[in-house]
Amino acid sequence: MGVSEQSVRTLGLSNIKTVTKAYVSLTKPRIMLFLIFTAYCAMFIAQRGVPNLQTMIVGLGGLALSAGGAAAINMWYDRDIDRIMQRTAKRPIPMGIVTPWHALVLGIGLGILSVVMLALWCNWLCATFSLMGYLYYAVVYTMWLKRKTPQNIVIGGGAGAFPPLVGWSAVTGHQGFAAWIMFAVIFLWTPAHFWSLALYKNDDYVRAGIPMMPIVCGSKTTKRQMVIYTFLLLLSSWLLVGSLRAQVLYIIMATAAGLLFLRSTLILMNNKEDQMTLAKRTFLVSLMYLPAVFAAAVVCALI
Repeated sequence: MGVSEQSVRTLGLSNIKTVTKAYVSLTKPRIMLFLIFTAYCAMFIAQRGVPNLQTMIVGLGGLALSAGGAAAINMWYDRDIDRIMQRTAKRPIPMGIVTPWHALVLGIGLGILSVVMLALWCNWLCATFSLMGYLYYAVVYTMWLKRKTPQNIVIGGGAGAFPPLVGWSAVTGHQGFAAWIMFAVIFLWTPAHFWSLALYKNDDYVRAGIPMMPIVCGSKTTKRQMVIYTFLLLLSSWLLVGSLRAQVLYIIMATAAGLLFLRSTLILMNNKEDQMTLAKRTFLVSLMYLPAVFAAAVVCALI
């Protein structure tokens, strides 16, 4: 039986959509949006108002290219363990939709394009911090820390903390105290966020041979450290108050979010019966914490 021209056309369009979706997923768009959001918040706080539209487009666009490029490098380098882990087995390279070489070229190309874009149409400081974040994630974390030390997430947390520095410098051309506090907040947020994921995805990391904290030091030590980092996170979030107008309101909102996150880690630490459910719950709380605090900071900077 012959295949109709319409069927061939439909199959062709379907294949194009599949490949396009695969290349987009190489850039980890959900993580990219999260990073863009933190930079966007930093822009508003730095400006004490709505930043210039062109600056926002160029600054956030350049950051998106940098984040997407670093993510593609991460997937290229981790393609061997991604095939083993259930959580990552359906990524484009393990599925055979994108070749490793193409992912590498995409990652390097986006990184170069980001630097050029930010340097030409924003400023060199912004381009420098964007490049530092790119190299931190693609090289320092992915190629060095991830497979060598249980502190991979702690030290590697700096990779996701660069966007506020990019956003702040895009608007002002320099750095400020508040930008570094936002960096610290993301840095201290990262361990509890990723270790909660590692606790309920522990089997995946064991199969891949990744020395995550729960594997190397055990769940008890991991949970205790999660509580410590979350407490430090709460304290660090208060330091942002000096850069805001509605200071009392911010303290209330940041404290409420911090205590909710801290409560979740304490319950996880003290309950040995239902680790899977509580780890998932803590992970979800961590996902809500950072947007809540940064959005609160923006509101309290503007009113």
